[in-house]
Amino acid sequence: MPSAILVINVGSSSIKFAVFSVMENNVSLRMIYRGKIAGIGHQPHFTVHDCTGETVGIEKQFLVNTNKIRNHADAFSVLFGWINDHLGESQLTAVGHRVVHGGEKYSTPVFVTKEILPNLKEFIPLAPLHQPYQVAAIETLAQQQPKIPQVACFDTAFHRNQPFIAQQFALPREFSQQGILKYGFHGLSYEYIADVLPDYLGDAADGRVIVAHLGHGASMCAMKARRSVATTMTFSPLDGLPMGTRCGAIDPAVVLYLMKEKGMDIDAVSDLLNYKSGLLGISGISGDMRELLGNDSPQAAEAVDLFVYCAGRELGSLAAALGGLDALVFTAGIGEHSAVIRERICREAAWLGIRVNDAVNATEGPRISAVDSSVSAWMIPTNEELIIAEHTVRVVSNSPYCA
Repeated sequence: MPSAILVINVGSSSIKFAVFSVMENNVSLRMIYRGKIAGIGHQPHFTVHDCTGETVGIEKQFLVNTNKIRNHADAFSVLFGWINDHLGESQLTAVGHRVVHGGEKYSTPVFVTKEILPNLKEFIPLAPLHQPYQVAAIETLAQQQPKIPQVACFDTAFHRNQPFIAQQFALPREFSQQGILKYGFHGLSYEYIADVLPDYLGDAADGRVIVAHLGHGASMCAMKARRSVATTMTFSPLDGLPMGTRCGAIDPAVVLYLMKEKGMDIDAVSDLLNYKSGLLGISGISGDMRELLGNDSPQAAEAVDLFVYCAGRELGSLAAALGGLDALVFTAGIGEHSAVIRERICREAAWLGIRVNDAVNATEGPRISAVDSSVSAWMIPTNEELIIAEHTVRVVSNSPYCA
């Protein structure tokens, strides 16, 4: 019987998912559906697209059920009902989860067992805005679908092999021994790009490459031999570039000042830095780059200018960590779809030897640099769902629990 893999990415009020058909003896994967249940606990809505990107109609019974969604458990019941009705002859054989934090323990995906779950819960204080929902999703599915194997794929794993000096803060050694380190994130996206780099760059893929994952969450990663050398996010997804609503790099004394002089408690500061800062905070308009680029106000322009400026500074820092630069790759929502932002970042990096071909950049590449550019620039779409699905097939195939 043909098999299928479900990939899950859970947030505080949403479940993003993708369904892959497993082809040719577990060697090839083909995405057949991608969708999202959003507004969980508020005004839930369920959308699905097929492999061509066309919207799939949601039948009346599932729309009725969607209106009854009060929590993630309800949402999973609706989702599995829909999937089972639309797989045809295929059987769902495993679920792969994006899990933000794997701490120091996990540098590879793992088969989820009762022994693994307590470890995942240990990392909740390291990623309180993501990890609780992802762990809860694993527990919920273990109750609702106990016979389906689950695999945890970590966003931190790709960076675990960085030189230790790149992982350290200048704090007393006892704190690094307690796990206060620069973990890095967006690792599943970077891993996918690293895997496909030879298809685009050829032998240059193993050179000095910086990948800019620019979306609502944004970071950059320096790679050598397609391995992470340094990255802009550190202890949490708050660090590095300014993002849609997250502040990016900030002097820690600002937090102390807000608490001591402005009387803000830890929850208020967390809310400010995670949900009210970044592009939204600077512009006062929106955290969506598309809206800001289409807005004529000076506040919108200033937010875009700051994003480009910070990206340029981080690019220089990462190039220094690599000892030079051979290629720059843009990916994720902004990186894949905003020719304006790509052009502006490359223009600011002309000192590194990057020259953009404006005509090609406007058509989204894949190579967007001029022929005589000493550093090549690229737009390569990422595919985190596929890398999770591939890991899930491999882990389940090799697991003694599934023998």
